Order: sequence, then C-alpha cells, then structure tokens
Amino acid sequence: MVFGPASRLGVSRFDETPPVEWVPGSSPEDLDIIINAVYRQVLGNAYVMESERLSVPESQFKRGELSVRDFVRAVAKSDLYRSRFFTSCARYRAIELNFRHLLGRTPLDLEEMRAHSTILDTKGFEAEIDSYLDSDEYQNAFGEDFVPYIRGYKTEACESMVQFTHLFQMVRGASTSSLKGDLAGKKPKLNGLVINSTPTPVISPASDGATFRNPPLGSRTRLGVGASAEGKVFRIEVTGYKSNAVNRVSKFRRSNQVYLVPFEKLSEQYQRIHKQGGVIASITPVN
Repeated sequence: MVFGPASRLGVSRFDETPPVEWVPGSSPEDLDIIINAVYRQVLGNAYVMESERLSVPESQFKRGELSVRDFVRAVAKSDLYRSRFFTSCARYRAIELNFRHLLGRTPLDLEEMRAHSTILDTKGFEAEIDSYLDSDEYQNAFGEDFVPYIRGYKTEACESMVQFTHLFQMVRGASTSSLKGDLAGKKPKLNGLVINSTPTPVISPASDGATFRNPPLGSRTRLGVGASAEGKVFRIEVTGYKSNAVNRVSKFRRSNQVYLVPFEKLSEQYQRIHKQGGVIASITPVN
C-alpha cells in the first residue's frame, strides 16, 4: 500500500489524474474530454444536464476561437455558475468556492478574502471572476491551455501550513460535488478559520472515515507541553523522506518522522518539511 498523500489524505483521485491540456491538433474526442473536464472542475463536480450545457462557447472552443482559459471564463460567468455558487450562497462561501474552482486552492488569509469581497462590492460578479483568471497565479499554474485542477494539497501550491490544512475542509474527493456532498452546503466553511488563521486537523480517511472537521471551540487555548498562548501543539506525521543519497542502499528506502509543533511554528516547520522533500501524512491537535 502506498504510504503518502494519495492513500493517507484521501486525495488519490486528484493525485493520480493527470492535468488535462489542449494541444495543437487535438481530435474531436480530445476536445470533448477537455470540455467535460472544465465543467467538472469549474462546476465543482455538479451534474450538468444537456439543456444546461453552454452550446455556443463549446462550439467556439471546438473551432479554435476560444482557448481553454476563455472557455473556463465562459463557464464561470454563466448563469449556471452564478445561480449555483453566487446568488444562492453566502458571500464568503462564494469566494471560497471561486478559489477552489478557478485556482484549485483555498484562500491564503483574511486579507485575500477581503480583497475579493471588495471587488464584488465595487465592480461586481464578472470582475470577481476575471480577478482569478487574469491573475499571474492562474497564468503561471495553468496558462491558456490547461484545465484548472485541485492543487492545494501539494505543498508548493500553499504558502503556509494553515492554508494547507484548510484544503481538506474544502475537498472531500473527486466524486463529491462542492455543495451536495458537503455538510456546510451553502454556508461558509473557512470564514472563522481564515479570520483566526486556525489550522484544522487532517485525519487519515482510513482511521476516521475521511472526515475532516473544524477544531473544537477551545482549540486555540494553551494545551500540551511546549504550547504557547497562540495555540495548542499539533502532531505532524511526515513520510517520504529519502535516506541520504550518498549512503542510500536502495532508492526505495524511506524514513518517517513525527513532530510536535506549537501553533506559531507550524508554517516554519511546514516550509522545512517541504524543502527536505517530506510528505505530510497527517496533522492532528495534541489533546
């Protein structure tokens, strides 16, 4: 059994599905695959009826008049997307889902959430969608030809440990829709967590049924040896460390580590693990 993010964090379907890319000379069958991948990602795995499909943008894309990014923009600005993920959702829930659907990650912090809320207030819904698709981040991650995909479970897509843990509040699996498969439904999931920069437990699906829950109300109080006033101690289980290349007997040899880290040291330890090539298997608070 693989011991790493795919098996331990419940993201195997994301990890094992290669990104979908348009290339010159793509066949009609390839174009249909790209179109369906855009619907699946942008609409959060929601079922799309034939009558709801965007026939005009689809035809334009197939004729080469729209790039993949242009088609993503058309879907994200459609009445279908607006009705499902904007007009019927709370403000910050809509922003959370925009990050998931268009950038494949969760919001970094409260300021990033506020910035997008300000765009909605001053420029409106379409400008909010454009702010993701016209960003340097989108261009660097996906360009014109890649369908956006969930990437926030990979450490290089996150700037902090807190943001990394929040991804597992937003994603339950490739077969689950953004709304119907989530107990939060149309209510914000990360609002309070982002405001307080609170990390959340990342629990192995094998041991807890793939449930990723908000921490209890007292999670930021002083608990455990070494905890500070900023929050409790977290246990980080890391796998994937390769033995020193010079002394390595087998390239398959690996070493696992467990760290007990105070809240204010999470991001520092997260960056160290990433630089050393480790894979985070679980993050849980120490009771």
